[in-house]
Amino acid sequence: MDATAKIRAGWNWLQGPEPWTRRMLAGDLAIAAMVTLLGLGVEALDTGSTVRMVAGGAAVFALVLLRRRLPGATLVASAAASSFLPGTVLVTIPLSWSAGRRIVGVGRALTVFALAFLASVGFSVVELSQMKPLLVIVFSTLMFLVTTVMPGLASRYWSQRRTLLRALQERNGQLMRERAMVAGQARLRERQRIAQDMHDSLGHQLALIAVHTGALEVDPQLTDRQREAVGVLRQASVSAMHELREVVGILRDGVEEAAPVEEAQPAARGVAGIAGIVEAARAAGTDVRLLAAQGRPRPLAAACDHAAYRIAQEALTNAYKHAPGAAITVELRYEDDSLVVEIANGPAPARPAAGEVVSGGQGLTGLRERARLVGGMVHAGGTEDGGFRVAGVLPYGAEPAGAVDVADDFGQQAQALAAAAAGPPMDWAAVDRELVVRGRSRTGGVALGCGIAFAALVVFVIVIGAVMTLLLGSVTKSMMSPEEYELFRIGESEQAVRDRLPSGESFLTEGLDRKGPQKPAGSACVAWLSSANDELDGDTVFRFCFKDGKLVDKQSYEVKQ
Repeated sequence: MDATAKIRAGWNWLQGPEPWTRRMLAGDLAIAAMVTLLGLGVEALDTGSTVRMVAGGAAVFALVLLRRRLPGATLVASAAASSFLPGTVLVTIPLSWSAGRRIVGVGRALTVFALAFLASVGFSVVELSQMKPLLVIVFSTLMFLVTTVMPGLASRYWSQRRTLLRALQERNGQLMRERAMVAGQARLRERQRIAQDMHDSLGHQLALIAVHTGALEVDPQLTDRQREAVGVLRQASVSAMHELREVVGILRDGVEEAAPVEEAQPAARGVAGIAGIVEAARAAGTDVRLLAAQGRPRPLAAACDHAAYRIAQEALTNAYKHAPGAAITVELRYEDDSLVVEIANGPAPARPAAGEVVSGGQGLTGLRERARLVGGMVHAGGTEDGGFRVAGVLPYGAEPAGAVDVADDFGQQAQALAAAAAGPPMDWAAVDRELVVRGRSRTGGVALGCGIAFAALVVFVIVIGAVMTLLLGSVTKSMMSPEEYELFRIGESEQAVRDRLPSGESFLTEGLDRKGPQKPAGSACVAWLSSANDELDGDTVFRFCFKDGKLVDKQSYEVKQ
């Protein structure tokens, strides 16, 4: 394996199970840089050496980059290192967030956080051995709650909520697909029932008409004109039977059946068939004209082509019924973006008598719905001369506008149906707006998140307050003024001197008695800081040494920081 392959394998291992995009890498580097800068500030306040600063920065970068692959190990390592490298204390916040999200299983998460707690407290007690162990444990525990436990809990809640939402999303997609399948099966059964009824009733009547007109056509007693009219009726009944067969096939199978070649030729079912129905109407004695098409003819989608034919057919039928004897014009206009089919008739010479017109009142409604389903529209209304006009506008490219016919409780049926093969898409915005989890809406989730944040803030304030109280108490116990120092005299009894001295029980004075001049042999010394210290690079120390129950030496000296 060459070096490039090894580097690529190492990179793939480093990014962990999640794809490491450029955005995620930039975010990790930004987090590492920010935490490193804050850590350098902490090291500066703690007067850390250059070596310790470099080690802390390197540790921060390594821990941040490894947190995706080793969330538990990096958290424990940062908790242990924070006692010796104060610059790494803030990196536990993003590491605990990552661990809370990525560690699988409650038991493993509790184990990791318990080990991190023991490492943090144990190494703090070792590093701050000059302080009381109980005080170190309390302080370390409070800091661990703020920097580790609270971010880990918030991250785990957020991660589990997203996991639950994803599961609900997938379940919802499955339910939507199953509901659509059930609805589709119900529609198919109903269509088959309708098709069977049409075939049995309407087919029978059309067959009778065709038989009777065929027999009548060969009757020798008919004149040529009558025989021609009967032939038109027979041809119309045969064409109607072909159309009925096509409709029944569509209802049964959802596709249009092809007519057998040997049967009588059916009328075309598109723009090309409009001329045929015009000719048939003219042969039946109707005054109808097909005007020359305007514009450059363009091909239409199959659904639009069929809709144009049906619009012309229904409009001509309405003109026959409602305005018998009126002149009818049929016009096709190819516009830039749509085809316009316009059928207009003049005023009727005489209105039909009541009861002569059989109409269900659904013709124009059906045309409008047919046009809507292919992205077009139909306009119908009277003309200025008292006639009537029907115009259909149909796009060249059909954009089906199918309706959702089952209840969509989550507003996601379209995504669920489109994802039948590839799995449902995760539209988190729609889920957060409309999904209710265990009786709690999105407001409840926000409230819980705000509660966790508020609890973290309260704990943080308590920690800061405890730290300030400890520092103030230590400062009070570890300082004396120069005037007080001057009042003590060598030779005074040890008890009288100690009664007037501060308690001195503070980590601030630990080891200061060994940093000054040599002690008198056999003496025991204690040291205090001067309350008049104003130097940035050193402190003034007052030391008192006792031997045989008396004050045998007192010294004032400078200790460099």
